[in-house]
Amino acid sequence: MAEPETAAGKPEAPAGAPVPKASRRVPRVRLVLLLFAAVSVLSGLNAALLRLGVPAPVHSDSLASAHGILMVYGFLGTAITLERAVALQAEKSRLWAYGAPAASGLAAALLIASIAGVDVPGGRALPGGAWLASMAFFTAIYWAVWRRQASYSVLVQALGAIIGLGGVAMWARGFEVAIIVPWWVMFLVLTIIGERLELARISFASGTTEQRVLAESTALTLTLVATLVTPTIGYPLLGIALAVLLIDVGLHDAARHLIRSTGLPRLSAACMILAYVWGLVSAGLWIVSGPVWTGFQYDAAVHSLTIGFALSMVIAHAPVIIPAIVRRPLPYHPAMWAVAGLLHAGLLIRVIAGAREATVPWQFGGALSVCAVLAFLVLAVSLVGAGRKPRLAAGESSVEAGPDPAGESEPETTHRPETTQSQEAK
Repeated sequence: MAEPETAAGKPEAPAGAPVPKASRRVPRVRLVLLLFAAVSVLSGLNAALLRLGVPAPVHSDSLASAHGILMVYGFLGTAITLERAVALQAEKSRLWAYGAPAASGLAAALLIASIAGVDVPGGRALPGGAWLASMAFFTAIYWAVWRRQASYSVLVQALGAIIGLGGVAMWARGFEVAIIVPWWVMFLVLTIIGERLELARISFASGTTEQRVLAESTALTLTLVATLVTPTIGYPLLGIALAVLLIDVGLHDAARHLIRSTGLPRLSAACMILAYVWGLVSAGLWIVSGPVWTGFQYDAAVHSLTIGFALSMVIAHAPVIIPAIVRRPLPYHPAMWAVAGLLHAGLLIRVIAGAREATVPWQFGGALSVCAVLAFLVLAVSLVGAGRKPRLAAGESSVEAGPDPAGESEPETTHRPETTQSQEAK
């Protein structure tokens, strides 16, 4: 039987194969960009503690107000655009793709410097302009991929990039965060949904599923405009569009089969299924309550998507994405279950306490989620630093086919190899 191939056309390294020394070196440019993402997430988590009203290492009202932009664009935006740039890097002529994470990291640095008291002219304008450039590069990446290999997943992710561009443009113009936060979270949602279409391609290839997901994503994009023009109608429509999209994708996702597996596949599947559930919580709140810009309901709607959906999906895909960036494997460890459990337990406590307007449990739940993100970062760095990839148990496979972490070459496009039928049948 022929060996499975990666997107670059080279056979994947067998499980447990040693990582060549050349591939164990993380390129310096990527390290610098990852450092920007790390500074953003640490600053954003500090800001989260401030917004919860609990003790934090650094006290700053300006930092507290920057929590959302630092987490969505500074941390997740830099990480997502870096992964996309790496996947497009095969040809030297495409090094321009690194403009996306570089501009995003610069924007975060400028904003943090401004908060720290450095005189950054223009207020939001300078970091906002850098984030606009980042999202423009990000959109251009998908255009380049579309020209090379057209697919529905690329179109869905391109919609996410355009939404991200619109969301940060409004922030740069001085819009209130509560009004534009649906744009920020839908940037994450559509990017992740597009990644699911790409990674688990076989699951979504039957019938008209991919076409339908694209239509649903387009409808969701239109409802975002409605939230600005007529909020009382727009928010329930946004909730309906989001619910339809998540139910459709969730019912066709390979996670429903992988949950019966073991080890890493089961962990990833559990995180993905919970992500879809939390997304539906936000959708339900918008359908029932309409536009809510303050208070516990607003907090629940936003964090059910940013923590429950986006960060849960990050944990699910980390063993695929991180090796593609740092050229070293992220092996499965049972401690990953504790981190994922802490993340979801904290969010559950937060949402329930918010519904009961119980401030102290709400603060406790939020602080638990902050601890979970920190624990995940420490665990990921520790496991990658260990540099060993354990052999899989008999019959156990990786959660998805992904970039070859043992190889020295980069994939030619942003597309990863398809999941095999045997993997999805588990």
